[in-house]
Amino acid sequence: MTIRFGLLVFPGIQQLDLTGPYEIFASTGGAEVHLIWKDTSPIISATKLVLQPTTTFDDCPQLDVLCVPGGGGINALLEDEAVLSFIRAQAEQARFITSVCTGSLVLGAAGLLKGKRATTHWNAQDFLGNFSAIPTAGRIVRDGNLITAGGVTAGIDFGLAVVAALIGQEEAEMVQLSLEYAPAPPFHSGTPEEATADVLAKTKRRLAGTRAAREAIIARLMASQSEPV
Repeated sequence: MTIRFGLLVFPGIQQLDLTGPYEIFASTGGAEVHLIWKDTSPIISATKLVLQPTTTFDDCPQLDVLCVPGGGGINALLEDEAVLSFIRAQAEQARFITSVCTGSLVLGAAGLLKGKRATTHWNAQDFLGNFSAIPTAGRIVRDGNLITAGGVTAGIDFGLAVVAALIGQEEAEMVQLSLEYAPAPPFHSGTPEEATADVLAKTKRRLAGTRAAREAIIARLMASQSEPV
């Protein structure tokens, strides 16, 4: 049986948000994986890696799993009705609606997080409440057919969890073994709780520009929703 996975790809995407789960999905038996955008022109990621969409919104088949990765490029998507409409339409019949990192904010903008437990990158957790989600700390958070993952590298763990939910733990373990996924990081600064205060402060400063732009966009969205009709 073919299982159709689809990952949104867009300008300014954090490539590992996409390529981590992509590698998991593409290594799964019976998988068909689509990279989806408005057209099939090459996309430049946030770190300048060039990615190639394989299908368009109009041509994309109904997916079993829809995944929205994150990155600085999601800021533009929060107000892009073509993107949000595509996500809503696919979500009506998809078995799982999913995201990695700040991709969950796009699901929120599409109205798919209301009353749902969800997670995102640690530096964006406080935005989830704006979309009526229930912010939930965790590398992988599942609420019904909604599965959200934390920041960037969480997408690999997330991919394995999705495969296990769709097919079974044995298939997920076979994929894990084939990719020799046995993480053993040389440092322990992967979460704000583990990082030193100095590293955390410097990292927040590095991320401040994208965060400030995102704050302004979300404030505008919230203001427009509160305006009388």
